[in-house]
Amino acid sequence: MKWDNALNDYKQYLKLERGLSQNSIDNYQFDVQKLISYISEQELDLKPDTIDYRSLQPFIYQHSKTVNARSQSRLISGLRGFFNYLVFENYRASNPLELIEAPKIGRKLPETLSLEEIDLLINAIDLSKLEGFRNKTMIETLYSCGLRVSELTNLLISDLFFEEGFIRVTGKGDKQRFVPINEETISLIQLYLSEYRPNLNAKPEYQDQLFLNRRGRQLTRAMIFTILKQLSVKVNLNKSISPHTLRHSFATHLLENGADLRAIQLMLGHESITTTEVYLHLDRSYLKDVLSEFHPRA
Repeated sequence: MKWDNALNDYKQYLKLERGLSQNSIDNYQFDVQKLISYISEQELDLKPDTIDYRSLQPFIYQHSKTVNARSQSRLISGLRGFFNYLVFENYRASNPLELIEAPKIGRKLPETLSLEEIDLLINAIDLSKLEGFRNKTMIETLYSCGLRVSELTNLLISDLFFEEGFIRVTGKGDKQRFVPINEETISLIQLYLSEYRPNLNAKPEYQDQLFLNRRGRQLTRAMIFTILKQLSVKVNLNKSISPHTLRHSFATHLLENGADLRAIQLMLGHESITTTEVYLHLDRSYLKDVLSEFHPRA
C-alpha cells in the first residue's frame, strides 16, 4: 500500500463520509504529510498498512523537539485519526498510535474582550473610507451573532431572514443553523446594503455575497484578521485578538448575563456541550449568583 494512495483515500473519506470543511481536511492531511516527508528523508521502507509504533516513536520524538506540547498532541491526534481510518477500512488490524501517549495539556482559556473594548475597536474605524462602514458592520455581525470568521465571509444576502429575526449560517462540515440577530445589527446591514455595498461593484459571481472587498469579490479570512489587528494597534489594546475573540466574547457575555448554556451551544453551532464550556470564562462570582438564584436551599 502506497502512502499517497492511502492519503488520497483518507481525504475522500473526510470529505464525503465525515463532511468536514476543506480547512479541516487540509489540517489532517498536513499531519500525515509530515510523517510521509520524514519517511522519505530518512529513506525508510515503511508502509501505511505495516508501520508499527516502534517506527513512529523516533518521528514523534524528533517532532517534539521543535514544537510545544499542544502542537505535539495535535500531530498525534491527527495521525491517530488517519490510522483509525485504515483500521476501519480493514487495511490494518490495529492503530499503532494506541501505544503512543500524547503529552498532557491544560485547557487554554480563550481571550475575551469587554463590551467597552469592543466599542473602542468599532469607534476607531475610519468611516470616511469606502470600506469603513463595511468593517463596522462586519465586526458588529461577528460579535452580535457569535460567528466564526469563515461563517462571516461565506454569508450570503439570501441567508438574511430579517423579518423572522434570524440569519442562516453555514458552519463546519457545511452544516447550517439559524442564528438570531438583533435589531441594531439588522439596521447596520440594511444601511450597508443600500448605501455602501453598491459602491463595491460586485462581480457577477459574487452578487449574492454579503461582504465584499474593494474588487467586488468575497473577502478572505486573512483580511478580517488584518482589519482587527490594525484596529487593536490603533487603540493600543494590549491583547492578542482575532475574529474568534469576538466569538468568545459573545458566548461569555451571554453566559454572564444569565443565558442558558444549551442555548449558547445552539447559537455557536457546537455538536458537544463540552466544546461550548471551553469557550466560556466561568468566573466565581457568576457561579455564586447561579447558586443563590436557583438552588432550593440558597
